Amino acid sequence: MRINLKINSLQHIGIPVTDMKVSVAFYKRLGFADVMTAGFDFNGHRGKAVMMRLKDITIELYQLPETELPEIRSRKNGHIDHIAFDVDDIEQTYAVLKNAGFDIREPAPVFLAFWKKGCRYFNILGPDGERLEFNQVL
Repeated sequence: MRINLKINSLQHIGIPVTDMKVSVAFYKRLGFADVMTAGFDFNGHRGKAVMMRLKDITIELYQLPETELPEIRSRKNGHIDHIAFDVDDIEQTYAVLKNAGFDIREPAPVFLAFWKKGCRYFNILGPDGERLEFNQVL
């Protein structure tokens, strides 16, 4: 059954990296520009995120703290961590998806000090465990 949900566009694709400098340089070679850099807390340590943009395509490169890197480095192939959708009203979107019975991973939308005024997001899991993020830039 289709639900009434307004999705504006694909907001960004999140990619975990093991060496931020190497990854930023790689995407710059493809024409992407660094449009935002921010730190974040993860298991009591600091990680780093860089938003890279080319026209209307945004890629979030993020590096977990050094304590988490062995798990990432043990992977033999790259992967996309999540797909993020831009929404106008994060609370309304959360309520619609919760009421529709989707597997929401956060107990409420989460604030991140990204962008000028921050953003709020939450994730749902897809049928194969893929994460779909709904994000409102404030």
